[in-house]
Amino acid sequence: MSPTRQDAWTQDEDLLLAEVILRHIREGGTQLQAFEEVGKQLSRTPAACGFRWNSYVRKQYKSGIELAKKQRKELKKQPVSLEEAKQPEIDNVATQPSQHNPEQETTLTFPEVMTYLEDIYQRAEQHKSIEADRNGSLERIKELEKQTYYLAAENERLATSLKSVEEDYRSLLEIMEKARKMVVLKEEDRQQKVKFQMDKNGNLERVEK
Repeated sequence: MSPTRQDAWTQDEDLLLAEVILRHIREGGTQLQAFEEVGKQLSRTPAACGFRWNSYVRKQYKSGIELAKKQRKELKKQPVSLEEAKQPEIDNVATQPSQHNPEQETTLTFPEVMTYLEDIYQRAEQHKSIEADRNGSLERIKELEKQTYYLAAENERLATSLKSVEEDYRSLLEIMEKARKMVVLKEEDRQQKVKFQMDKNGNLERVEK
């Protein structure tokens, strides 16, 4: 038994999921049966298939779902099965070309042909829409990558500028600290050079050293 996959869904897997579910809808099956069938083919759990269908794929196939439901109603009205309605008796025609009997052939009705063609047309349109969305997403990814590169370069430039400002700030602090120390030293030196003495009248006077 292959391990259960948990990687991202691809466009082909989404298409397979949609085709199987639409077939089950047309033939009167359940979505759970469809999820189990797809899960076996893709090595995914039915729950994962159900979540993918309900969260994303189903939104892309609204018209296809309505068409499949109409086909199911039409098939219920038919007295023959789907395979009998769409499969002529090719063997009889090939082996007995000289004994052509129209009453013995199973023919397709015009509504069935139109429904089938509409289904093909809807699939083609949906595929075009998916392809257009994919191309748009790729272009958006390219634009985001360009913006990411630009922002990374801008971030590096700002980081370099900030580092330079920080270095200038530290240098300024060092200069201010040196100037403060020089002022303090000069003041202390000046105070040490000053002394007082008493004059003949008994008053103190400052005398420079």
